[in-house]
Amino acid sequence: MKLILLLCIVGLFAGCSSDEITGKTEAEVLYKEALDYFERSRFLLATEKLGQLKSQYPYSFFATHAELLQADILFKQGNFVEAAAAYLLFRDSHPKHKRLGYVTWRIAESYYNQLPSTYDRDLSSASEAVKYYNEVIRRFPGTEHAGKSNDRIIECSLMLEQKEQYIADFYFKTGVYDAARFRYLDILKNIKNDSIIEHSKLRVVESSFYMESFSDCVRYSQSFGRGSKGSSVEEYKGWEVKCRKKFLELVSKPKDDE
Repeated sequence: MKLILLLCIVGLFAGCSSDEITGKTEAEVLYKEALDYFERSRFLLATEKLGQLKSQYPYSFFATHAELLQADILFKQGNFVEAAAAYLLFRDSHPKHKRLGYVTWRIAESYYNQLPSTYDRDLSSASEAVKYYNEVIRRFPGTEHAGKSNDRIIECSLMLEQKEQYIADFYFKTGVYDAARFRYLDILKNIKNDSIIEHSKLRVVESSFYMESFSDCVRYSQSFGRGSKGSSVEEYKGWEVKCRKKFLELVSKPKDDE
């Protein structure tokens, strides 16, 4: 029995020694230890090892690796604001690094993961995400990350487009028709979403009517009606008739004697 116990203890120590992390330098050992902790999701211990590496061997070959691993740790922890800053700093410090495509993708992903659940909140992170996803596609075409970037751009762009409609609708509902019309016209210039375009066209006409800008109301009704189909054509015709009637009432109204 004692012999079996002794053999188990010897085997345990042998197993520990065979798993010991080694390297040519102490900096390499520290990096490998940090990477091992990272792969086992022991992020605090990994960060501790990286801190030792950076403080003791700031100019070593593995110091650059440590910077990127630290950014990855922040990302895996869900600290996306800090992760974006860390990846951006790495990109600026190492503009020719071989993993720059991955870093740019992670910057975009860090902003993407900051998106709110609804489009009526701050969407500055969506704009930043689209910016860096486009950079991935432009600078690193054909990569795995470029393919994924297209889907992300569509998702972020839809939220941004919905936000533009939300703002325009807010002005319309609160009776600020000049600001609403300006917003809707801007949407028509910059957004390709069919449902948002149709909504904005009709609201341009309605805003013009409520602003008593009847000549514009007629002009927009005619223009948008020509490019519409089905029931929308009749709707624009209805607005055109209504605007013409109001316009005629306005011009035929007698002026007060001076």
